[in-house]
Amino acid sequence: MSYEKVKQAKQLIIGVKQTRKAIERQMVSFVALAKDADLILTHPIQTLCEQKDVAYSYVSSMKDLGKASGIQVGTAAVAILKD
Repeated sequence: MSYEKVKQAKQLIIGVKQTRKAIERQMVSFVALAKDADLILTHPIQTLCEQKDVAYSYVSSMKDLGKASGIQVGTAAVAILKD
């Protein structure tokens, strides 16, 4: 489900650092995190989502998340920006 959400999104932020910045700036409506990414990368994003009341979910694969985002490499985090 989250892959489809990412594919259909109008505006995306791709990558852990950029996702964290966008959440802190309250620009994000949803975050997808990859289960196979290192917890050192994804756990702080999950915690920040919970603090800022941003919806998030985990997907199974960094590779598939990158593909759904339209890039050729895997990614640990993708944020969908608010409309």
